[in-house]
Amino acid sequence: MSIVNLLNDISKTAFSFEILPPLKGNNFSKVCAIIDKLRDFDPKYINITTHHSEIIYKENEDGLLKKINIRKRPGTVAIAGAIQNTYGIPAVPHIICKGFTKSETEYALIDLQYLGVTDLLLLRGDANKREKDQFDSDKSHEHTTGLIEQVNNYNQGIDLEGNTFEQPEVPFSFGVACYPEKHEEAPNMDSDIAFLKQKIALGAEYAVTQMFFDNRKYFEFIDRCRKEGITAPIIPGIKPIVFLNQLTVLPKVFRSDLPESLANELRKCKTDEEAGQVGVEWCIEQCKELISAGVPSLHFYTLMASDSVKKIAKAIY
Repeated sequence: MSIVNLLNDISKTAFSFEILPPLKGNNFSKVCAIIDKLRDFDPKYINITTHHSEIIYKENEDGLLKKINIRKRPGTVAIAGAIQNTYGIPAVPHIICKGFTKSETEYALIDLQYLGVTDLLLLRGDANKREKDQFDSDKSHEHTTGLIEQVNNYNQGIDLEGNTFEQPEVPFSFGVACYPEKHEEAPNMDSDIAFLKQKIALGAEYAVTQMFFDNRKYFEFIDRCRKEGITAPIIPGIKPIVFLNQLTVLPKVFRSDLPESLANELRKCKTDEEAGQVGVEWCIEQCKELISAGVPSLHFYTLMASDSVKKIAKAIY
């Protein structure tokens, strides 16, 4: 059953969350610790992020620089299969354009199909800033629309070379990302919504928002999307603030505005513990308003925030 079908099959706002694969050298127990903390709230699905390898340059004895490819985290495919097999909760791996070739994506699809993981979140992903000028469109997708086309072809039994194979018994279904406060590279909101509409038309069944802290931004975004004929579910992405420095870091990194009332409360905090409590209280009220508006699901970003997410979920579910 696809994520959209799962959401349509329940009458109340669903709970889901996103996790980060553990660092290389750690084992699956790190993932289990987060899931076990939150499983009592009946998560309908769990997203697993994907990160491309990191490139560093090391100087040799002769003075020349040697490029070294470092992969710090295990593959999302493996984590997705382990979660779904261990917990019986649908796993939704992120499949991204940046840092992965089309061939690597095809192998990932083959492995995921074999594992029975058939829900995906398709994203462009963050660019590798060190290699941004070396992009090769013959090897990698530049935009999510190209990734969607590859998944659609795979569902139809067509590989990268145009050869045909037996169509998957259960085709992949997928969602995409969206931005209530506009993607940082979009020239304007109209353009951003037009690209979202295109991705929905190509087969995306739902969209998950970038984190936001002002519900008005989400509601205004929903209204504009509906006026443009976008009827797919748009799931709000929620991130509780847990550290004092996030007052300035989150707006800078994620381009998410903090309402002045929230910012003012954070300025009063002297410790991370105080900031974390403000973050929990803010998110509880934010989520209650979203639930009362009938959102299909609340999707939590748990990075360094799983304890806060547990407190919030306990208060609203």
